[in-house]
Amino acid sequence: MHSASSWIADKRLEEMVFDTAKAALDDAGVTRNELDHVTIAACDELDGRSISSMLLSAPAGAYLKDEIKTTDSGLIGLCLEALRIESGNFHLGLLSSWNKSSKAPFEDVMRMRSEPFFTRPIGLNMSIADGLFAQAVAGTYGIGENDINAAVHASYKIAHKNERGKRSAVPSLAEIEASSYVSVPLRRLHQAPVTDGGVSMVLCSGEWLSKHPDRRPLARLSGVAWQIDDYQLGQKRLSALRGFKAAFQNAVAMSGLRDSSQLDVVELDSQTGFHDVAYRRALDLKDSCQFSPSGGPFAQNPYFCAGLVHAAEAVLQVSGRAGAVQVKGAKRAAAHGCHGFAQQGNCVAIFEGV
Repeated sequence: MHSASSWIADKRLEEMVFDTAKAALDDAGVTRNELDHVTIAACDELDGRSISSMLLSAPAGAYLKDEIKTTDSGLIGLCLEALRIESGNFHLGLLSSWNKSSKAPFEDVMRMRSEPFFTRPIGLNMSIADGLFAQAVAGTYGIGENDINAAVHASYKIAHKNERGKRSAVPSLAEIEASSYVSVPLRRLHQAPVTDGGVSMVLCSGEWLSKHPDRRPLARLSGVAWQIDDYQLGQKRLSALRGFKAAFQNAVAMSGLRDSSQLDVVELDSQTGFHDVAYRRALDLKDSCQFSPSGGPFAQNPYFCAGLVHAAEAVLQVSGRAGAVQVKGAKRAAAHGCHGFAQQGNCVAIFEGV
């Protein structure tokens, strides 16, 4: 993972991508020449570049390599990478995703993604969509403002311990409660602030690993699943969390687990305190399961690739490399990512220690 910052001012985006990709290769002990493919996940609008892969595929390691790109989210990039390896045509790949959120006006980009004849003219953006989501889940799950304020305060406290995060100052409960409304009932400090950042991973097939017994993987990807919910922001769509629940259930089933209760860690893409509380209540896992020990998006939030950051944190947990936020004895960890208005798209990946 690239070091997190609200504004990485001393590097071009190409440099940030290159440094992150190279660090992943060095950590895995492989060279770029050994790769047979590269997968990237990036957003042209948020990169501030038309067809950004033309400029960024080479820094991501794809020069003269088979390269493919997804534009949904970083964690969808992990799904695409897994599918490529499962095809049997590829065996050692580099996956890279990034978001220099300081490059483009985030809410302007999101507003332009609205349907152009109705929702765009009324000014729908991510914050307003999240406000509608907050209203819906508050009623469904009985969430009060004190619950949200406490959840946000706890997330900041946990995030402050994570050396890979931004280590922002922890706001007091009074400061959270007094922060201005963005979209009622959502307050400014209920939102995880967006940051610059990037993440890269090296993935290989079992066949490649059997031919290279000297290489030791950090984790096994045992299950991935994704789900797209309705575009329309109606009460049922917002409050039912159908896509979120289905993605978790399908990923758990692919992993061969009995149910989600066998997970030790769940890294949630909780873009607001309302997301955090609603997700936890929807999963209803055992008390021993640790939710977002990294601090989640409150540690760092390069929005487009936040889900892949959570995947990296999950890998660090099951490999015992999570540092100050390590969960003792973590064997299985799930990473969650969402994209689109009010968690329209959900993706879940499950990792096991080896």
